[in-house]
Amino acid sequence: MSKPRSGTRERIQEVARELFVQRGVQRTSLQDIADKLGITKPALYYHFPSREDLVRSILVPLIDEGERFVDDQERRGQPDARTLLEGYFDFHYRHRQDLVLVLAELTMLADLGLIDKVLAWRDRLGKLVFGPRPTLEQSTRAVVAFGGLQDCCLQFPDAPYAVLRETSVQAALDALGV
Repeated sequence: MSKPRSGTRERIQEVARELFVQRGVQRTSLQDIADKLGITKPALYYHFPSREDLVRSILVPLIDEGERFVDDQERRGQPDARTLLEGYFDFHYRHRQDLVLVLAELTMLADLGLIDKVLAWRDRLGKLVFGPRPTLEQSTRAVVAFGGLQDCCLQFPDAPYAVLRETSVQAALDALGV
């Protein structure tokens, strides 16, 4: 039985995201989140029975959107590399806050399968650029390009979006050698 969608649920996720990034998931209790929201712990439990469920509710949409992006690219066939990289950048840029959480909580994220998914996305996207059987050189270029693009979204939080997107995509194209 899924819980109803409400503004309270989204507020809980927003505050949790903020506290998780500041303190870490393991050092943030559901009581901390309830206190910051000014609600009771039972009210929070109504929406999220555990901290893991709360983390999952924040990250599963990221995983699902990433999977849809890669699936869409594969359905389109061999894409223009710049368009592919721009889309990948935009996806990560939208989810910068959640990616910080990902990096801070790698153990929990391994349990969600996110690390394996991200590595698989890079492999699948590399095959779109270089074909179904890329060489080791091509595969390493894809890892550098897609991983570096993702990292640029986190490394330069104060850079203007358009400038960061253009320079990051160009650097990724250079890494791919296309």
